[in-house]
Amino acid sequence: MNEINFKNDKIYITNVKNFDLSQTLDCGQAFRWYQKNNGTWCGIAFGKYIELFYENSSIVITGATENDFNNVWKEYFDLDRNYEQIIEEVSQNPTVAKAAEYSSGIRLLNQEPWEALCSFIISQNNNIPRIKGIVERLCESFGSKIDGGYTFPSAQTIAALTLDDLAVIRSGFRAKYILDAAIKVSSGEINLEALKSTDYDTARNILMSIKGVGPKVADCVLLYGLSHKNAFPRDVWINRALEQMFDGNIPDCAKQYGGIVQQYIFHYIRNNQ
Repeated sequence: MNEINFKNDKIYITNVKNFDLSQTLDCGQAFRWYQKNNGTWCGIAFGKYIELFYENSSIVITGATENDFNNVWKEYFDLDRNYEQIIEEVSQNPTVAKAAEYSSGIRLLNQEPWEALCSFIISQNNNIPRIKGIVERLCESFGSKIDGGYTFPSAQTIAALTLDDLAVIRSGFRAKYILDAAIKVSSGEINLEALKSTDYDTARNILMSIKGVGPKVADCVLLYGLSHKNAFPRDVWINRALEQMFDGNIPDCAKQYGGIVQQYIFHYIRNNQ
């Protein structure tokens, strides 16, 4: 079990298994994390800025109170989930086992639903450096200033803008999709929190009623923002991996944790091709 200690304004996570900072924060599931030259990871989520680094056998968090950790970061980093057990279960298939062993430090980040929706709309036909740039310009232009950067702007804030206003973030064709999503979420037409407890197929169809949200973006939002761990986003990399490694379909032993296995496969094939 993880051991959490609070000391001198630092939070120490010891005995944590299957949590590698680089694998988790730089695998394409979130776009507001960056690494300093000294190896420290910095990022903003849920309106809060923190830094993480290794110290001996612990992961150390600075910039967070004990209350912040218990109410935000513990769930955000999925620290209550037993990844060791998940890996054991999905490793019944030897090919999944190989990918899981290679990528065993990845944890799913439980992100704020609106940020996940907006970020993955931006991710369409895009690369990670450019996605990060657009997201950062969105935050700098319309978020609130805090220590360490800017918060992610709310759906209500974005819904009050025009396409001309959004031109500053240089998102191209995605701007009209961002605006449609913001209007539908801020008006209550789409209740993202409610989709957490909605069955997968229904939630997916509701998300795809937003302009520009197709199956892959919907699955990313379901997985990273709405706690549907069986969602399995598919792109060119994943489709290629499934064909090469599994004859096109994810093995039955991995379907319950499809989203986690997807991360293992994606990381494995992206770094071994």
